[in-house]
Amino acid sequence: MASMIDEIAQETALSDLIEGYFRSGFTTGNALITEAVRRMLAAGGKRLRPRVTLLAAQACGGDALHYLRLAAYMELIHVATLIHDDVVDNAATRRGINATAVDFGNRTSVLAGDYLFAWIFKNVTDGYPPPIPNVLSATLAEICDGEVLQLQALGDLSTGLDTYVEIARKKTASLFAAAAQCGAIAAGGRAEHVAALRSFGELYGIAFQMADDLLDLIADSATLGKPVGNDLVERKMTIPIILALAGGDVDFGKKTSDFFDAIRNGAPIAARTNSLIEAIDQQGGLRATRSQIAAYVERAKAALHQIGVSTARKRLESLAEALLDT
Repeated sequence: MASMIDEIAQETALSDLIEGYFRSGFTTGNALITEAVRRMLAAGGKRLRPRVTLLAAQACGGDALHYLRLAAYMELIHVATLIHDDVVDNAATRRGINATAVDFGNRTSVLAGDYLFAWIFKNVTDGYPPPIPNVLSATLAEICDGEVLQLQALGDLSTGLDTYVEIARKKTASLFAAAAQCGAIAAGGRAEHVAALRSFGELYGIAFQMADDLLDLIADSATLGKPVGNDLVERKMTIPIILALAGGDVDFGKKTSDFFDAIRNGAPIAARTNSLIEAIDQQGGLRATRSQIAAYVERAKAALHQIGVSTARKRLESLAEALLDT
């Protein structure tokens, strides 16, 4: 019990450091963009990417206090992608508040995301030697590539698990991988430890995306901060529906095809969405997704074996294990 309380206290302290930095240390040269980003930050979030950065630095012997700014950039890259995502997806809400595009308009939101990316990379280039700027610039290219691949797969019932994992690796996991890698590099980690932590970040990120896809179907709107089944309405080929199609019957395939057709034709879809979620569960899509999450969590934990036992490693493992509760 004492060790659990101590771990919670350490995690709370880490979160407080990150939030404190955003409250007192974040501003850009553009007041409108600063306001838009602060609104997104104030809406909440688990700050997983900066936590991974700081824990990776600690796993390599670093002091978390020295890497707060670097960790903050990981969250800000994430925020910039969310601003762009909401424009692309025509989303109305994000984390329970209006999406940036609702309050500021699409044009301002796109420019705000662009500005934030440029501002981050200017500061990263000024503040950190290679390869950290190189890692982050490559990561941004991966994220954009993943978004395009996801757009190309919209409503495509032939999308397989391999394609899904590639999209998740680029769109989501690449930033977790970069967060871990950059934290380790900044702390002077040995090459094999840097590689192990990057591998953890990538595998954790894939499992995280799978869990996020699952939550879209099983959580409530208040928890999600957006409507339940929103990914289905956007015709995204998420892992539960891919696995349900792979193991399901012909009737389920037709039901899914009819659902996507109804969306394209502008038909009412609230009742259809609930019905399709039930069908995905009946075809084993939710159960199979949980199995995939568990497999990636185990692989992520195994990647950490090289860095030796430490408090930071245990906390990274705990982050991964938390995905099993989805």
